[in-house]
Amino acid sequence: MSKTQQQAIAEMVEILAGERMPDWSVRQRLAVGCRILAANGHGSGLAGQFTAHGEDPETMWTLPYGLGFEQATASDYLLVGPDLKVIEGRGTPNMANRFHLHVYRARPDVQSIVHTHPPQASALSMIGAPLRVAHMDTMMFYDDVQHLPHWPGVPFGDEEGEIITNALRDKHAILLAHHGLLCAGNSVEAACVMGVFFEHAARIQLAAMAAGEIREVEPDLGKVAHDWRHSPEAMNVTFRYFARTVLEEPAHPLS
Repeated sequence: MSKTQQQAIAEMVEILAGERMPDWSVRQRLAVGCRILAANGHGSGLAGQFTAHGEDPETMWTLPYGLGFEQATASDYLLVGPDLKVIEGRGTPNMANRFHLHVYRARPDVQSIVHTHPPQASALSMIGAPLRVAHMDTMMFYDDVQHLPHWPGVPFGDEEGEIITNALRDKHAILLAHHGLLCAGNSVEAACVMGVFFEHAARIQLAAMAAGEIREVEPDLGKVAHDWRHSPEAMNVTFRYFARTVLEEPAHPLS
């Protein structure tokens, strides 16, 4: 990377660091993130899951079973313990969320998880092809996405948690064969933004595969782009953009 590029990235990070994020609670950010995911094709009925680590390392915030992303509100979120017993809130958690706890235990850096079955990522999961990262918009996944080639079945037991956690290793995303995607972020904002762009990455990969051969990017450039896209500043400003689109926040006035 040239000195000019390095300087430009440093200046952009400094500018974005001064942007004020809304003073939302974890539950509010999760609820907004659910609306963002629903608006970007991640609804899949009741199959989607968007959770966050609780303050206690053995707890997490999750939606009650029976609510879709497009319906989620902050007050709907439940705080559950290691056995998925409800500590705060009303409702019954989705038993399929159990595997999230395995990831949280193994990865202290992970603060939020998105697991969904959107159509493009699901289609990719059906043909046995891993996610290919070869476009600048999807560089947040460069050398940072795994592929689980075997489907372990319906996700209700601890076995799937162990399988997915071991397959994810130290990466932030994984494509699950015959299943869907998982994004593990160091914030609610990062997990949500990765979820949106994973589906975008799958969509353009399928289009590229139909048109010809996918060409790889230069590793050094891919790594730089990955690190920039993963910066908290970049994740936060992107989350805010998506939040405005679903919350109908007025755009800047024309005059």
